[in-house]
Amino acid sequence: MASYIVRRLIQAIVVIILVSIIIFLMMRLLPADPILIYVSRSEMESYTPEKLAAMRHEMGLDKSLPMQYVDWISGVVRLDLGESFNYREKVLTVIGRYLPVTVHIGLLAFLLSGFLGIVFGVLCAIRRGTWIDNFITPLSNLGVVMPSFWLGIILIYFFAFRWGILPTNGYTSPFKDFWLSTRQIIMPVLVLSALPLCLVTRQARSSTLEVARQDYIRTAWSKGLSEKFVVTRHMLKNSLIPVVTVIGVGIPHIFAGSVLVEVVFNISGMGRLLVNATTSLDYNLLQGGILLIAAVVVMCNLLIDISYSWIDPRVRY
Repeated sequence: MASYIVRRLIQAIVVIILVSIIIFLMMRLLPADPILIYVSRSEMESYTPEKLAAMRHEMGLDKSLPMQYVDWISGVVRLDLGESFNYREKVLTVIGRYLPVTVHIGLLAFLLSGFLGIVFGVLCAIRRGTWIDNFITPLSNLGVVMPSFWLGIILIYFFAFRWGILPTNGYTSPFKDFWLSTRQIIMPVLVLSALPLCLVTRQARSSTLEVARQDYIRTAWSKGLSEKFVVTRHMLKNSLIPVVTVIGVGIPHIFAGSVLVEVVFNISGMGRLLVNATTSLDYNLLQGGILLIAAVVVMCNLLIDISYSWIDPRVRY
């Protein structure tokens, strides 16, 4: 196990380095000049070439691409992601203001989709062919192909405009106003968890049906064991490995989907922050934000891989 974790950590470091190189090159290959973002046309006329050169030197844009990357990655090793061109603050300071919002909504969506997906999938499997299965299964198939922004608009129309029970936008910290915060994040969490929930439901149903046909399950039923005991002690744990894999695949969706969710519901989180950083060519902020998200996704996938041996003792690394 220890050697496996070491190998996976090395792979994680390689993946993060590759991600940093890709995003670094993509930003530098854009045709726009970041200096033009911060200097208006009227101001540009009064700026001398020496002053523009001084600004580029201050931002480190006068160096070669390899030197710019070396300077940035050496700062990352020291937990210094540089200074945001747009906010004129440390990147970690800016991210620290926006990341808790995305983590709050994303973590709730992750837990909701994982728990309800397993419950719905197992329920459909053990009640195969009944009205529960005939209702949940087509609904999960529909949810896989449903666009997130469209679902968000539908929820806003009914819960906000027609019924007036939920606010349409904004975010409030639960430490300031728990009730208002809960009402504000209900629709974003539902939208963000819709796709992972449907995927987990489908996988849990198929995995449980496959396990239910095994000989040891028929033996358990023939012993006269209760349905609750057979499902929880024999069927559930043995069908979880493919389900946990699907849950792990859904982790990147939580961060990627936060962009659409935060735009639709006007929430100031990491998604909108990175979109604004892209449009304003804020190199350091965009690189630091994507690198942080990549590190979180890689570590979550590592934890999920390690959990396989706990779920199924037959798994050996």
